[in-house]
Amino acid sequence: MASADWLRVARLRDADRPFLFTVVFWVVMALLAAGPLSVLLAGGVRPPLIAAYGVNLALVALLWFALPWDSSRGHRWVGALFLVATIMLGVTGSRSTHMPLTLIAVANLAFLFGMRAATVLLCCLAVGVFAGVPLLFGGTVLDGLAQTGWMAVFAAFVLGMASSTLEARRRREEAQGLLERIRELAVAEERARMAAEMHDSVGHHLTVIKMGLENAERYRRRRPDAAWDEVRQAKELTVEALADARRWVRALRPLALDGRVGGAALERLAASFDGTGITVTFEVEGDERRLAADTELVLYRVLQEGLTNALRHAEAEQVHGRLVFGEGNVVLVVSDDGKGRDGASGGGFGLSALAERARALGGSVAGGNRAGGGFELRAELPVARTGP
Repeated sequence: MASADWLRVARLRDADRPFLFTVVFWVVMALLAAGPLSVLLAGGVRPPLIAAYGVNLALVALLWFALPWDSSRGHRWVGALFLVATIMLGVTGSRSTHMPLTLIAVANLAFLFGMRAATVLLCCLAVGVFAGVPLLFGGTVLDGLAQTGWMAVFAAFVLGMASSTLEARRRREEAQGLLERIRELAVAEERARMAAEMHDSVGHHLTVIKMGLENAERYRRRRPDAAWDEVRQAKELTVEALADARRWVRALRPLALDGRVGGAALERLAASFDGTGITVTFEVEGDERRLAADTELVLYRVLQEGLTNALRHAEAEQVHGRLVFGEGNVVLVVSDDGKGRDGASGGGFGLSALAERARALGGSVAGGNRAGGGFELRAELPVARTGP
């Protein structure tokens, strides 16, 4: 592995390695390097043994950079090799100073294989220390017991840190899973919103184009000029429909709102139904003021829904739209003189989507049959009072 790759691996591992482990590791490594060097300079040990110890120490340092701290990254065998290398430090020259490194190696195995495996390994290591001190290093049983007790205290601290880190990692993964789920739900909601946009915008244009072409077909023999007018209007609406579709993909904002706000945009929408066989009137009451973009869009879609449904289903002859600016709200009422709706027809996909949008803005959209006949669609949305 090239030096650049080693540095990249080290940066990756640092994100998962507890910072305190890094501090302890390098402090202990400095102590392990300084002790035998002073003995060598004093002439108290043979150079071959110092060389073996130096190679062992260098191996531990190299393995530290490649040490994985997340089982999902693979190469877990590096953790086992690191444990063996730290234990060998005690054989090649260190009596007890290396023990914190061995315990860090055990903690690393807890990250890679789980707390149960690390606990079993620590118990085996404690037995080995207790037996090894008197058998291999000439100490007494009390020395072995003291070393084992010291190791147990430090091991409890190390495993406690490993356990808390693993728990924090688990909670972080759960939180990431929840965030991913939220993102999926947001995507699904956006898809539903885009479907509603297509229904409202493109559906409106196609309905008007269809009615215009049907009129042209009826007029083609008796009134050819009127028929060509209908065809020309259908062509213009087709261009608008294409431009509108492209715009909703980019910004989910209808073309008719460009350059127009509030009542002007709604009046233009009402005027686009001229020649479809129904008479559309529209009026604005109250002191008109600038509306938020989301509020404008909902009002536009409510009028669009009311006009389109009156043309498609209600068999209406007249549709009236009324935009009323109140003290803290704005109300749009779209009513027709058609046959209304029966209970089985429901509110329709477009109406339910509009109601959901209005609720998100703190308002409401509702529709129902009028007492005197026909259907009425009503939207009420909050409006912030602006200064003079």
